[in-house]
Amino acid sequence: MRLKHATYAAVASAALALPAIAPAKLTEIGDAQPAATPACPAKPCYALTRTTGYQAKIGTKRGTHVIPRAGRIVAWSITLGKPGKKQIKFFDDNLGGAATAQITILRPGAKLRYRVVGQGQAEKLAPYFGTSVQFALDRSIPVKKGYVVALTTPTWVPSLAVNLPTDTSWRASRSKGTCDETSKQTAQTGATSLAQYYCLYRGARLTYSATFIPDPVAPKTKR
Repeated sequence: MRLKHATYAAVASAALALPAIAPAKLTEIGDAQPAATPACPAKPCYALTRTTGYQAKIGTKRGTHVIPRAGRIVAWSITLGKPGKKQIKFFDDNLGGAATAQITILRPGAKLRYRVVGQGQAEKLAPYFGTSVQFALDRSIPVKKGYVVALTTPTWVPSLAVNLPTDTSWRASRSKGTCDETSKQTAQTGATSLAQYYCLYRGARLTYSATFIPDPVAPKTKR
C-alpha cells in the first residue's frame, strides 16, 4: 500500500503520544487477504453511496472489522478506484457533491441496530483516486472489544469491489424496504446517532481498514 510519508509520520506520532503504550503492536483492522479491487473505472462504475457501511464477512472470515480488545483507533486506510471524468461528474451531480468519507466506530445493539460512539474527521478523496491512502486521525478514538469499524460517506466514494463470491458481504445503515434506495441519505454523521443495518449486500466488499493500538496490559506478577 502506497502511503503518504507525512501521514505515516503522523500515525507514529499519535502512537507515541499515548501514555505507556509504546511497546503495543499496531494492528490493521479489516486488512483481510487477498485484497480486493474497487469496481471503478469499469462500466458500470459501482460506488458506496450516501450511507455508513461495514464489512460483515469476507469468505470464511467473520468479524473482520470487529475490535478484538480495548484500545484506540489512530488512523484509517482506504483503497480507491479511479473513475473517469464523466463518472465523477455523474456521481458529484447526483449524490450531493465530491467524494468524501470518514471512519466511524459503532456499538452493536439488538435487531441489527448500531449506535455511533466515535468518528474521524471527513476527508476529501478525489486527489487519491486510483491509489491506497492512509489518514491519521486528529484525535485517536477509544474503542472497546466488540465495537465495529465502519466507513461513512454522505456523498459517494469509489471503494466498492463487486462480483465477488456470495460468501463475502457488507451491511449498510438502511432499514427494511430501503435496500435499493442507494441515493437516499442514510449516512450516520452525528455523534451517538442510531441506525438499523438491515440491508446486507452479498458478493461485494468495502475496501477500507483502520489502524488499532491495544491498551497496555499489566504483566502478571508471580506469587
